[in-house]
Amino acid sequence: MLEQAAALRRAELSPVELTEHYLRRIERLDGAVGAYLTVTADRALDDARRAEQLLVDGGEPPPLLGVPLPIKDLDPVPGVRFTAGSVVFADRIAPKGSDTSLVELVRDAGTVLLGKTNTPEFGLPAYTEGDVGPPARTPYDPGRGAGGSSGGAAAAVAAGLAPAAQGSDGGGSIRIPASCCGLVGLKPSRGRISPAPHGDVSGLATDGPLARTVRDVAALLDVLAVPFPGDPVPMAAPEETFLGGCDRPPGRLRIGRWAQPDVPDVAVDPEVLAVYEETSRLLTDLGHEVVDVEQPLRPGDRDTFTPVWAVLAALTPVPADREAELLPLTRWLRERSRGVSGVDYARRLAAMQRVGRRFATAVARYDAVLTPTLAQLPAPVGALRNDADPAADFQAQIAFTPFTGPWNIAGLPAVSLPLGWTEAGLPVGMMLGAAHGEEARLLALAAQLEAAAPWSHRRPAVW
Repeated sequence: MLEQAAALRRAELSPVELTEHYLRRIERLDGAVGAYLTVTADRALDDARRAEQLLVDGGEPPPLLGVPLPIKDLDPVPGVRFTAGSVVFADRIAPKGSDTSLVELVRDAGTVLLGKTNTPEFGLPAYTEGDVGPPARTPYDPGRGAGGSSGGAAAAVAAGLAPAAQGSDGGGSIRIPASCCGLVGLKPSRGRISPAPHGDVSGLATDGPLARTVRDVAALLDVLAVPFPGDPVPMAAPEETFLGGCDRPPGRLRIGRWAQPDVPDVAVDPEVLAVYEETSRLLTDLGHEVVDVEQPLRPGDRDTFTPVWAVLAALTPVPADREAELLPLTRWLRERSRGVSGVDYARRLAAMQRVGRRFATAVARYDAVLTPTLAQLPAPVGALRNDADPAADFQAQIAFTPFTGPWNIAGLPAVSLPLGWTEAGLPVGMMLGAAHGEEARLLALAAQLEAAAPWSHRRPAVW
């Protein structure tokens, strides 16, 4: 992404040429990976022509002028199809004035809109297998899913159908696809990216970047991390850009680590554990102190998450006569929320926050924390989804992703890095997290790891 932005500024290629390149790749390859729900080809070319004229006119260009990027289909873009991953809204067009602050920031950075990326219904599952479009698949093995809920965004970047992408993460939805698709995916701290004009009263969800390199992730975070008046968790702007922080050595850090899930009877795949040990050795070789830490959550702690997630599933208005068209998992979550009163929800939210505080206290003892991103390798398409038994579906997702959700509960930053690969060529993500507001430290450490064990040269089967 950054290389493309620089080449555009130097007039080594034009925005129209670059946009046409991606549109051709999408036409040729998207059928294999299911990255897009809507491709906005005409709008993209219009955006590219405007960017080209701005470059000709001279002056200081926006940071990503002419760079093609998509938007996840949980964010409305006026005049563009907006499904939220649901057949109920398959034909909806976002109305004028429905922009979110995120869409405005991406547009103001000078980007070209390629389209809307695939997401499961309302962004709820850890897989991207809705009924409004095809499953999103990892380009490293199209028989396996890209993860969710930003699975389309990750598949697009990994298959070369976009140079980077925005995703959102309420329980791992950026980091899960990053691990499945061999990318860098960052969930920022609560409050780092504004939810304006809307808000998530639970504090679980945030937008964030996905890209092939740490520097591209940092640059996209710089675009997105702009506060808006009235933000419920205001954060001061960093002293330097996140991109600039990538060039600063992190120093010698004390890094805690654990690989034991808090969920009973969940085993971590041996190939995932092997990468975890390799990453620990790499961190030690880089001069850091790596310390074993007891899993900070107790069995049952994450039970505070489930009722809150169920209430969030019910917040999307759906016409009563169309509720039956929702996926079984969505209906199951919404039904669980119907008996929750306002007082009940406040109590459950407070209980979840107490768990998050205990988790944050454990993390605060270290400069960073290492865990696997996922307990398993990328799951075969259909392996997690269980329409006949939504409760079993939900439990399978938790067993797949036991390490990601606690960072949302506590509101702390965490990044997944593609630091390992199986013998069959599947990517294995490792997750680094830190205290609230410490994205710069995480990115500096991630950049150091990328320099020591680079991954951006790898190309998937679908390319």
